[in-house]
Parts: sequence; structure tokens; C-alpha cells
Amino acid sequence: MTALLPIEAAPLAARDSRWRAHLTALAAAVAAILILFHRDAAHMATVWWTSSTFNHILLIPPILAWLVWQRRAELALLTPSVWWAPLALVAAGAFGWLLGEAAGVALVRHAGLVLMLQGAVVCCLGKALARGLAFPLFYLLFLIPAGEELVPALQTVTAQISMVLLGWAGIPALLDGIFITTATGYFEVAEACAGAKFLIAMIAYGALVANLCFRSWKRRAAFMLAATVVPILANGVRAFGTIYIADRSGIEFAASVDHIVYGWFFFALVIALILGAAWRFFDRRVGDPWFDPAALQAPVGRTRPGAAAAAIVALAALPLLWSSAVTAAGAAPPPRTIAIPEIPGWERVRADDGRLWQPHFAGADIARIARYRDAEGREVDLAVAVFARQSEGRELIGHGQGATREGGAWAWTAAAAAPANGRAELIASNRVTREVVSFYRVGDILTGSAMGVKLETMRTRLFGGPQRAVAVLVSAEAPPGGGSARPQIDAFLAALGSVERLADRAAGAR
Repeated sequence: MTALLPIEAAPLAARDSRWRAHLTALAAAVAAILILFHRDAAHMATVWWTSSTFNHILLIPPILAWLVWQRRAELALLTPSVWWAPLALVAAGAFGWLLGEAAGVALVRHAGLVLMLQGAVVCCLGKALARGLAFPLFYLLFLIPAGEELVPALQTVTAQISMVLLGWAGIPALLDGIFITTATGYFEVAEACAGAKFLIAMIAYGALVANLCFRSWKRRAAFMLAATVVPILANGVRAFGTIYIADRSGIEFAASVDHIVYGWFFFALVIALILGAAWRFFDRRVGDPWFDPAALQAPVGRTRPGAAAAAIVALAALPLLWSSAVTAAGAAPPPRTIAIPEIPGWERVRADDGRLWQPHFAGADIARIARYRDAEGREVDLAVAVFARQSEGRELIGHGQGATREGGAWAWTAAAAAPANGRAELIASNRVTREVVSFYRVGDILTGSAMGVKLETMRTRLFGGPQRAVAVLVSAEAPPGGGSARPQIDAFLAALGSVERLADRAAGAR
């Protein structure tokens, strides 16, 4: 009888020892990844803390810990092992980070970092543990601060929903892009009013509720659809309500109601309505097991968690070494000044009339703007911004970069007909409209496409080439009596000649 205890305890001791070895290897791999990519990890944390759009992500790490803790009883019955196949996931994350670094896209770098962490967990703990931790591993994706790219589309949708509701309410209104004019006033569906903050947080919250409260995939999908669509519609109702109240009670009263009532209580009510409607369809009972350990556990052979951790770190380090080597080879010092060109048929004049406009390129090494007038009295502004090398917070293309800035005097209204190798847009300020034509010189191309800029930046950073990036913008106010500013812009561009030559000279290239 005394022999029974060692016989029973031996497997438990072996399993505890294996858990310690695998968790130690995982901790070492995760720590190494976070140290190697500390800049991106710190940037993600800074975004969570400083951006109101992503403050909700501060709650996700403790939620992840809680999700793992909820599964502790089932997880304890599994035996960890090394699963080599997920090294492909680590490699994909490392390559994704390299693409994001090359293109100057923080979102892609952040996604690559999270993918590497997911791959490290699965590789060091094995297939059975990965299946048991499937949802917490998936929920790691919500650590990525993503979604601000939806703001322009959400602004447009919100404005259109408002117009439909204003029509139903019998309030005459005109829509110009994201600007709505009524007899009461002039309203802008600003970026802060697009509803992106609530939508992004609601999707993360909806995914959590779908996992905790539903077992059926169909019910989970239906709940996620509601958690996505209802906030968009609700934000349109919010914008309509603000304009409706302004029409009935004045703009100042409407603004106070929007910030106090709609800003807090309205969306709390939306969450309550979604949960209330879904409550009767919850099909996961309290205490239900999260998974069946017996169905997941497979035979475990000899494992080498230390070797797995070393392979993970080696794969993660490769893109850093490559990026550093290529970038150093193509770097060039920034120019000391930009020579504003003389344009045949146009003379330089002081910008002392009209509504002041200046593009926004944060982090540019040098930027200049000048105004020109032709013999007919038509005026055009030329702006040039040069980046000797793009880096985090110093990108040619990014949120808030370009013809307008967030919270500035001018706001984007609509796209316009693009010239060859450029882009055109309409911006407005206090009922004054401007047209802006933009050209970007990156690597060996001239383009107006944001995607083109990112792809060419990525090419030069991956395979070498000039690292400088230049923006050339030509803008003019629309005539006071109406009409388009495009004729004088086109005339100026024809007199200017090669935009590529201007951009290269501005960057110091000959």
C-alpha cells in the first residue's frame, strides 16, 4: 500500500516539471520579443494611455489574465509540449513587422508584434494548450490600436444618416460632404463626432460578450453584427438629434446637450439596449466548462522548450537586423533650405488676403509655402515639405498629415478630379472652399496615391534606394461668386513644369 503514493505522484511531479520548463521558455521568449521591439511596445502603450479612441485597451490586459484564470481548471489537466509549426506564425509576424517598418505604418508593425507573441505562446505550450486558450489568444488582437482609418467613412455615413432623419423630421438641409447647412446654422460632422471611439470599443466588448454568453456560432455572429451596426446607426441619430435640438432650442443649448447627454448617457443606453435584446438568447450557463481537456490532449513525446524559445527569438531578430542595414545604406542628410522657384507668367506675392491656409506635415525636416499671382490676378499657393528619412511620427502619409490637420481651421470636404500622378481634394473653412492638388515624390516615383507612397517607401526600405520623401501641394481658393479653382491650379502646374524636378531640387538631389 505504501508504494501507491510514489506511483501516483510521479506523473504529477513530471507534469509539474514540464509546466515549469515550458512556462520558463515562454517567459524568456516573450521577454526577448518585448525587449527587441520595445519601441513598438512602448508606442502601443502610449497610444492606449493618451488617445481617447483607445483608452479602452487599458482594460484588455487584465481581461486577458481573467480569461486565462477562468480556464485554469481545464488547463491544469493538459500537458504542455513544443509545437514547431507555429514558428511559421512567428516568422509571419516578423515579416509583417518588417513590412510595417518599411512602409512606415505603425498599425502593421503593431500587428506583427502581437502575431509574434501569439506564435510564441502556441509554439512553447503546444497544440492542446493553444486550443484551450483559443479565445484569449484571439483576444490579443484587440491590443492593436486600430480603427482610426475608418473615421472619414464614418463621418460620411453619419452625415448621410442625419440627412435622412432631417428629411423625415421636415427640417430643410443641404449636405456638402460632411457639412450640413440648415436655417439654424452650419454643422460639421467632425472627426470626434464620427463615432469611431464607441464603435472600436463596442467591437472589442462585443467579442468578449459573444464568447462569455454564447455557445452557438450563429448567435455569436448575430450579436457581433448588432454590436457593429447599431453603434453606427446610433451615432447618426446622435448627430441628427444635435441638429434637431439646435433647430428648436438654439445651437449653444444643443452643444451642451450633445457633450453631456449624448456623450455619456446615449451610448450607455445603446449598450444596455443591445445587451437587453440579446439577453434571452444567451445559451452559455454559468459554470459550463470552457472546453473538454480529454478531447484536446494528445500523446506528448520528448519536448525541447529551450530550443523553441531560441528559435522564436532568432526569427524575431532577423527583420531588425535587415531593416537597420538597408536604411543606413540609403540615408542622406536633410537639406538646409528649399529654393522657391520662379514660375514663368507668375510673380511671388505676399499672402496677406483671403483665409490663411497651410498644410500640415508633422516632423518634416523643412517646409516652405509661397503665393503666386498671374497677369489675370489669379492667385495660387505652392507648398513643399521634405523628409530626409521617414520614421515613426515623421511620415509623408499618416493621420493628420496633408492639406488639413485635425482640429485646424480647414476641414476635408470631398475628393476632386485627380491630375496625372497626383490627387485632388476640396477643403472648407467658414464657407470658404479651396481645392488642393497634392503630389508625393518617394523613391523613383511621383504619385498622389497614399498606397503608392507606402508601397514605394516599403520598396526602398526593403531593397535600398533614396530614403527622402517630398510633398508638393498646389492650392487656390474658389472664386467668391462660385465656380472652381481648378483652372488657375492647372495653369500654374503647366507653367511650373516637372514636379519631379522641383521635388528633387527641394530634397537636395541633382
